[in-house]
Amino acid sequence: MNASPLHRQPASGVNGAPFGRLLKEWRARRGFSQLDLALAARTTQRHLSFIESGRATPSRDMIMRISGTMDIPLRQQNALLLAAGYAPAWRERDLAAPDLAMVSTALDYILAQHEPFPAFVVDRRWNLLRANSGAIKLTEFLTGPLPVESAAEPINLAVALMSSEGLRPFIANWAEVAHYFLRTVQVDAQVDGTPETLELLHRLLALPDVSTLVESFPGIDAPVVPIHFRRGDTSLGLFTTIATLGTPRDVTLQEVRIECFFPMDDDTAAILRSWAAAANGSD
Repeated sequence: MNASPLHRQPASGVNGAPFGRLLKEWRARRGFSQLDLALAARTTQRHLSFIESGRATPSRDMIMRISGTMDIPLRQQNALLLAAGYAPAWRERDLAAPDLAMVSTALDYILAQHEPFPAFVVDRRWNLLRANSGAIKLTEFLTGPLPVESAAEPINLAVALMSSEGLRPFIANWAEVAHYFLRTVQVDAQVDGTPETLELLHRLLALPDVSTLVESFPGIDAPVVPIHFRRGDTSLGLFTTIATLGTPRDVTLQEVRIECFFPMDDDTAAILRSWAAAANGSD
């Protein structure tokens, strides 16, 4: 008979050490002492110490309480459960899955409502999932027509902004923008603890001139970090906002981000609107 997904697998298959190591790493990452975490998770320091050392087996409920207390992402909550011998609690589905149709429609609506200004949907590691017409027009203006066939791997916006083979030649204040994105990915790597995010950070640091951005950067007076795109005689000033889905109960949905670009000035807004008007006139 197969074991119930709500019960721990036989001890012969796992031991407490993998879970204990992961728990200790997360506790250090979040800045909790054993006593602080024990009090917040409604247990004792002694029991928590036994769990970390492998002398005690955590219940599924205890793992969920600890995960919630430290605000561990759903993907990593699943990893903790697996390390302790339990089945994952959270599903991970493609945005095209039928039961995510309502969310998918909402994302398309947000992108459409933001026209003619650029907007993207990305995952936790800045891989492009969707883009509106404004985003496509901006990219094509800067780099030329996009390839008809999709790339072998997803487009990564952080890499595209920071790479000399991407948008870097068209960003007048590249160092400022790259510094911001590098710091953002560094924070992401610290927060989510996934090897994929750490791999992205290393990929960015390997790009020319990026490693030097780790050092202190001059103070910025503006309330937001602007991105000044320039090609030929055309200049575009934009800033971005990032939104996430509230109360997600799916790994994919928790990791979705909607990045919307807004014009910094009237001239930029007029150019973006003129591109949309020209496209509509040619339809």
